[in-house]
Amino acid sequence: FDWRVSYAVMALSMGVGMVTVWRVREPAQSSQSSQSAQGAQSSHIRWRDFTEPFTDFFSRYGRAAAWVLLFIGVFRVSDISLGVMANPFYLDFGYTKGEIANVSKLFGFFMTIAGAAAGGVLVVRYGVVRMLPAAALMTAGTNLLFAWLATTQTPDLTWLATVISADNLSGGLATAVFIAYLSGLTRVGHTATQYALFSSLMTLPAKLVGGASGFVVEAAGYAAFFVYTAALGVPAILLAMRFSRRPEEFFGRR
Repeated sequence: FDWRVSYAVMALSMGVGMVTVWRVREPAQSSQSSQSAQGAQSSHIRWRDFTEPFTDFFSRYGRAAAWVLLFIGVFRVSDISLGVMANPFYLDFGYTKGEIANVSKLFGFFMTIAGAAAGGVLVVRYGVVRMLPAAALMTAGTNLLFAWLATTQTPDLTWLATVISADNLSGGLATAVFIAYLSGLTRVGHTATQYALFSSLMTLPAKLVGGASGFVVEAAGYAAFFVYTAALGVPAILLAMRFSRRPEEFFGRR
């Protein structure tokens, strides 16, 4: 019964977006734009139309494009690698499923929202470039709290809530900062394609590295594994510091 209710709630949540799209009307278009759209639909898709979003990005950022793409690829390696083994760690350490759900999925959710709100405020106050090193440092640094938790002798719900709160708070903040960063990389006219490229690149290396998390835990234990995931965040921290010192590499040529 619990599984049926859970999946029913998720299905209903997805239905909100489906009903909204179904009910929203198509925006009105001028006659000129309508004719242009019809002409574009009737003509064949040119190779240039496909490659232009990519060539636009590389032409704006030049040699710095490789550093930007590398930074996008490594930014989330640390937290995604940890996330793969988070639930197995909680269970192996003696926490019940109810405790995990209450602390991680319920209380932790609101901490993530609070972190995202704080990240948005800080981006407005200090700018994206200045917040990137702090976001990268917090993402990797909170993994060390899990390493400390793994060294404690007995499960303690208060410490679990403290560690998860810090992790979710920093994760929400870092996500808000990074979304602002990715959005700033796009250009009007190619926003959808370029953002799709960046968001895909953001998770691909992390998923590949995270796939080996179980082997690391089996070979070295949880405490060493969490230190290892924190070390995975060092490249992102160094690249973020590079961008903060040379912001022109972030902004490119508009």
